[in-house]
Amino acid sequence: MTPTEPTALRGNWELRCSRCGKPCDSNRVQRLCQQCQRPLVARFDLNPEFGKRFRHSLAGGPKSLWRYAPVLPAANAAQALTLGEGGTPLLFAPRLASRIGLDSIWVKDESQNPTGSFKARGMSVAITRAVELGIRRICLPSAGNAAGAASAYGALAGIQVRVYMPADSGDAFFAECRACGADVRAVNGTIADCGKVMRGECDPGEWFDLSTLKEPFRLEGKKTMGYELFEDFGGTLPDVIVYPTGGGTGLVGMWKAFDEMQAMGWIGAERPRMLSIQAAGCAPIVRAFESNSETADAVDNPHTAALGLRVPSAVGDILILRALRESEGAALAVEESEWAEGQSLLASTLGLFASPEGGAAVAGLRQGLSRGIVSTQDRVVIFNTGSGYKYPPSTWPR
Repeated sequence: MTPTEPTALRGNWELRCSRCGKPCDSNRVQRLCQQCQRPLVARFDLNPEFGKRFRHSLAGGPKSLWRYAPVLPAANAAQALTLGEGGTPLLFAPRLASRIGLDSIWVKDESQNPTGSFKARGMSVAITRAVELGIRRICLPSAGNAAGAASAYGALAGIQVRVYMPADSGDAFFAECRACGADVRAVNGTIADCGKVMRGECDPGEWFDLSTLKEPFRLEGKKTMGYELFEDFGGTLPDVIVYPTGGGTGLVGMWKAFDEMQAMGWIGAERPRMLSIQAAGCAPIVRAFESNSETADAVDNPHTAALGLRVPSAVGDILILRALRESEGAALAVEESEWAEGQSLLASTLGLFASPEGGAAVAGLRQGLSRGIVSTQDRVVIFNTGSGYKYPPSTWPR
């Protein structure tokens, strides 16, 4: 539990459907919108006066994502389940910038979160709220990192966790989940296949589905990456954010954070251009973006060794595509050899052994520069979403 004292500063919020806007009871267990089966989103009632008090409170806030408790949907931040998630470093990477041909690049290193990935952010908030709502059993499909984070925070909370992972996810992920006491199920296939098996085995009346955007609170933890960038850049935002996209919750979360900051008077209408990077063998968002579609069709026979990008269908497709278009950004697909080279570049120029997804972000940035989407003068932030150490050796640079 966090040692911080309860804060009197708290934003009022309610749950609404991200598509039709229908409100629902935030004090009851909720999943998708009952009307249109789209993700629910926590909407905060924010204004500049609240924003002034909130920003002032940051000076004494904890060095974790719970410094943003006034805009997180937990009833009591003093009882938050925390392992010290958030507060990850923003690493200036001049040698990487020189190799790519840009003036300045920063890498937001999410591998320094507990459990080694950005998934810790979402699980801290989601499992905190789940416990507040009386949930004692959670289940989810995962490529690996989300399963590890759910298992760790579930252990901290003392609740039951069942995870379903592709059989080829890698030994480290399975070992981590089992060590935390989770019930671990290996499935032949993709994360989509894991979800199908899970839904057949887990009675919704007994198990709460914590899948990406199947509940509203993992998104809230992920949005804190946007708040941190604002602080990292001294009260401004970068020009470009390059984000590896599987389920896309991190990208959607940051976009939500920017809207909240504007409502509080922290920023104006300006936004970073958002670049969504996917693997060429599994690129539903890229395909939808290029065809100017509002939704993304599932990919048949997805293939990539970047496990976090092997997500054939994103529940939050509408939200991802909306953020890309509103930001005048883009969705780009990279080949396996390209993300592997990007992974090597991060290691050789910055000393960071990044996840394959982090390597994909580097490759996507190079493509964005060559296509004129990114200019040499842009202040660019690349997200490394996890640690290369946890992935199968077959993904390691050679």
